[in-house]
Amino acid sequence: MQWTWLMSDLVLVVYGITLITGLPANLLALYTFVRKVKQNPKPIDVLLLSLTISDLIFLFFLPFRMEEVANMKWTRSYFFCTLTIFVFFTGIYNSTFLLMAISVERYLGVAFPSSTSSSSILATLSYNNTHQYMSTRNSCYEDFSHEQLNVLLPFRLFLVFFCAPFIICCFCYIKFILILSRMPTINPKKRFRAIGLALVTLVVFIICFMPFSISHLVGYIGWYNPSWREYALLTSTFNACLDPFIFYFSSSALRQMFKTCARGLVKRLSFCSKAPCCTQQNRATAEEPPSTTLSFLPR
Repeated sequence: MQWTWLMSDLVLVVYGITLITGLPANLLALYTFVRKVKQNPKPIDVLLLSLTISDLIFLFFLPFRMEEVANMKWTRSYFFCTLTIFVFFTGIYNSTFLLMAISVERYLGVAFPSSTSSSSILATLSYNNTHQYMSTRNSCYEDFSHEQLNVLLPFRLFLVFFCAPFIICCFCYIKFILILSRMPTINPKKRFRAIGLALVTLVVFIICFMPFSISHLVGYIGWYNPSWREYALLTSTFNACLDPFIFYFSSSALRQMFKTCARGLVKRLSFCSKAPCCTQQNRATAEEPPSTTLSFLPR
């Protein structure tokens, strides 16, 4: 990738927004799901915890990508470059499978409530490294070679990593909402959360995963690397800050933790407004005698 000032600034802004918003939200989710799994583990909680850990690993390696963007070249070792790229793309593709597993678990939970639903996904990713020395490369992320275009793009990167999870998610959430709509005693809030969960998941797929996956398909059909692939890759990083919305609609424990943190923040803000320094200043202002022009008149 040939860095430009415009591209560098854009990538830094996107990565910065993702890191600032995604890190605290995922840390809160991690604390909540770890407690929930210890107390009463359920399949949905294990899946949400796995997705949280995947996002956090992705976010912890994101500053090294930001360092490359700021310097406009990769300055660390080639091994760390390979590790960073592995974590970067594994986090993106791992999220698609975990979101698919969550949708399957949600559907099985309402379609077959008497049975214990569980979902497990095992994804094995292999990467073919080009044997180049770091002295000949300025970027950690390189375009695919012709051999990689022939093997990876048509099947693994588009059909397996996007189409299959997206179609399964659409099917499961449509059936999930239809089943809930047929239940006359269902709580309206629960129906609203189900619709919100489905919409947020589809938004994550469309915004975060679809552009980059389409770039692979276009590159395979035209047998070239699209120039806009770098911009499509940027949207994939938003996955780490949009997943907490899925956590919110999926877990009552996280909703309760979020409300508790929000109430604590409001109390802290109200306490700061009633701090002693502010109170003394307000008292001094209140006790100060009003000045009138009559005090200056001669007796």
